[in-house]
Amino acid sequence: MECLKRLRPLFLTPRPLLPFYFTQHCLCSRSENVNRPQSKRATLDTFKTQLSSGPTFQDFVKGIDVNKTLLVSEEDDGPHAYLSEDLDMGNDRKVCFETYGCQMNVNDTEIAWSVLQKKGYQRTNDPYEADVVLLVTCSIREKAEQTIWNRLQQLTAMKRKRLKNRTPMKIGILGCMAERLKTELLEREKLVDVLAGPDAYRDLPRLLTLADSGRQVSNVLLSLEETYADVMPVHRGPQGYSAFVSIMRGCDNMCSYCIVPFTRGRERSRPLSSILDEVRLLSDQGVKEVTLLGQNVNSYRDTSEEQHRGPDPTQLSRGFRTLYRSKQGGLRFADLLERVSHIDADMRIRFTSPHPKDFPDEVLQLIAERGNVCKQIHLPAQSGSSQVLKAMRRGYTREAYLDLVDNIKRIVPGVSLSSDFIAGFCGEKEEDHLQTLSLIREVGYNVGFLFAYSMRKKTHASHALQDDVPGEVKQRRLEELISAFREEAAKVNSALVGTTQLVLVEGASKRSAQDLCGRSDGNVKVIFPREGRDSSLDSGMAEAKAGDYVLVKITSANSQSLRGRALSLGSLSDHPVQQDNLIGQLDTEASRTLV
Repeated sequence: MECLKRLRPLFLTPRPLLPFYFTQHCLCSRSENVNRPQSKRATLDTFKTQLSSGPTFQDFVKGIDVNKTLLVSEEDDGPHAYLSEDLDMGNDRKVCFETYGCQMNVNDTEIAWSVLQKKGYQRTNDPYEADVVLLVTCSIREKAEQTIWNRLQQLTAMKRKRLKNRTPMKIGILGCMAERLKTELLEREKLVDVLAGPDAYRDLPRLLTLADSGRQVSNVLLSLEETYADVMPVHRGPQGYSAFVSIMRGCDNMCSYCIVPFTRGRERSRPLSSILDEVRLLSDQGVKEVTLLGQNVNSYRDTSEEQHRGPDPTQLSRGFRTLYRSKQGGLRFADLLERVSHIDADMRIRFTSPHPKDFPDEVLQLIAERGNVCKQIHLPAQSGSSQVLKAMRRGYTREAYLDLVDNIKRIVPGVSLSSDFIAGFCGEKEEDHLQTLSLIREVGYNVGFLFAYSMRKKTHASHALQDDVPGEVKQRRLEELISAFREEAAKVNSALVGTTQLVLVEGASKRSAQDLCGRSDGNVKVIFPREGRDSSLDSGMAEAKAGDYVLVKITSANSQSLRGRALSLGSLSDHPVQQDNLIGQLDTEASRTLV
C-alpha cells in the first residue's frame, strides 16, 4: 500500500502543467510570456522529483526470480496454476489421428501421440469410436486445405449424431493449417474445438482438458527453440521395418512461393546426441530403414554444445547463394550422416527433403563411401528457367543446378535422382515452361512430384507478384511436365533391366497377394513373385517377409516400378551397394542436348 500511495501523485496531473495546452498565448503580449519558461521548467523539475522518489520496477517483483517466472509457461511437464495435476490426464479416452501431407506430418503425429500416450490416452484408428479426432494438416497447396475443410464437415456431422450418453467428441486441427488459418478455423461454423500449431504439441493435454468445458482453445505460437528433442516419438510404420526421425524443424530459405517459414518457423536443429539415441533405439527394435527428416534437412546445424560453435562458415554447393547471412559453426549434416551410418551397418539411411544449395562435396563423398547410406538424392529444381528461379528466390540458376547434377553423378556413380517442379508460377512464359521440360529430359529423374502453382497468403509472392498464369494454362503445362517425367523415368528404369537390386521388402503387392513389393537402394518400387525364385541359385532360401533384404534380378521396367525374380535373401553388410551393375547405366542420360 505504501508503494501505491507514493505512486498516486504520478497519475494526478498538477495544475502547473495546464499552460502547456494554451497555444493561443503565443499571440498575447510579451509581458505575459516572460515568465512562461520559468513556469515550464519548474513543472518539469517537480515531475522529475516525483518520478525519482516513486516506486521502481524492482518494488513490484521483490522476492521473485524473474528468469524462472519467464520460463514457467515453457515448461513441458510443469503443473498449470489453474489445473490440478490429474485434470489433464486422458483417463483412457480414445484419440484418432488422421495424417495429411508430407512425411514431416507423419513424424508430428508420432510426437503428438507420444505426448498424449503419457497422459493416459488410448489410440484408435476408428473415428466413430474416438473421443478425440485430431487432423494433422498441410497448407502447402489450396487442394490440401480444401480436403481438410471437407473432412471437418464430415466429422461435425458425425459429432452431432453421437449418442447423448457418450462423451462429446472433440475435433482438433494440428500442424501447418492450424498456424495459417487459426481465425477461419475457430470462427467458420465452429467446426473445431482445439487448434495446436507445429510447436505446441506438448500443450495438447491441457488444451483438450480446457476444451471439455465447451470452449474453443488454441495454441499456435511458433518457437525459436522447440525441436521435441526429449520427446521419443511412438513409431507406427508399416510392419515396423521403417521409421522417420526428425532432425530439424523450420526453414530460413524464404522461397517466394512457400508457406513453410510462416507455418513452421525458423530453422532449429535437434542436438546430435538425441538423434543418435533415437536411431539406436530403432535399431534395437529391428528397424531396417531410417529416413532423416527436415524441411531443409541438409542444412542441419547443431550448436547445442559450446565446443562446436566455431567461426567456420557453412559450405554451400558451388554457384548457390542464400537470402540470409552465412551461418557459422555447429555440427553439420555430414557430421550427423557419418555418425548415424555407423550405428547399424544393416540399416538403410535416407533423408528428405533437402535443398540443392546444401550439397558440398563432403556430403556427396560420404554418400558414396557409406554402404548403408542410400544412393538416392532428392534434388528439388522447381523450374528449369533461370528467370523463374529468380522470381522464386531459389538462390541458383539453371546452369548452377545442372553443374550440381554433374558433380553428384561424378562423385556418386549410379545415383538415383528425384525432384519437385511447379507448373505455372507467377510470370512464367511459354519459353520458361519449355526450359523446364528440357531440364527434365536432360537430368533423367526416376521419381517426381509435380504440381500446378497455388498462391499462399503471407508468402513473398502474395505480396510482390501476380498469379497471372490462367488455370487452364497451368493444367496444360502440368500435364506436359508429367508426360515428360514419365518418359524419362521409363528410360532410367529400363537401364536397370538385367541388374541385381538389393530390395527391402515392404509386404504383399497391392495388386496381387502372390507378389511381394519392396524398394531398391534408389527408392524405386520393385515387385517380384513370392514363389518362383531361381532355385538353381539358392534352393534352400526361406520365403521372404516384410523387413527382409532380398536380391532381385530385374527383368522388366516401366516409369513407376521394376519387376524381377528373387535370387536369395541378402543383407547390406554382405551386399552394401550393387555399384558394379549401376555404374554408367544412368549417366548416359546426362549427355542429351537441350530441346
